[in-house]
Amino acid sequence: MIKTQVIGNLGKDCVVNTVNGKNVINFTVAHTEKYRDSQGNSQEKTIWVDCAYWTDKTALSQYLTKGKQVFVEGQPEVRTFTRQDGTAGASLSLRVREVQLLGGRSEGNSQYSPTAKNDVASSAEGTDLTDDLPF
Repeated sequence: MIKTQVIGNLGKDCVVNTVNGKNVINFTVAHTEKYRDSQGNSQEKTIWVDCAYWTDKTALSQYLTKGKQVFVEGQPEVRTFTRQDGTAGASLSLRVREVQLLGGRSEGNSQYSPTAKNDVASSAEGTDLTDDLPF
């Protein structure tokens, strides 16, 4: 198995769909890397990853909004396609196995609240994880 991990920001709010009776949360993550080229100039490269999270824990979707920083892990898939002008294109997609909310830029909140993270887990699983913290 090939595993990919991505940390980035959501490009737009997620969408919850039902396919053949199963729930899937679709969202796009933008990962931007900054680096210096051989001449010492600052460069920036952004890779967009289309994500599909097949889960019954759709309560998580209310927190997957544009600008939120997330960690996603899963199995990568490369999709090829032909553009309208006839040229070939490719996109990277990820079949998500795990997603963690890290923070966000929207709503003036620069950090994701640990309390809200527990609320996500509680609403998704029906349990309170505050007593399970190792510190």
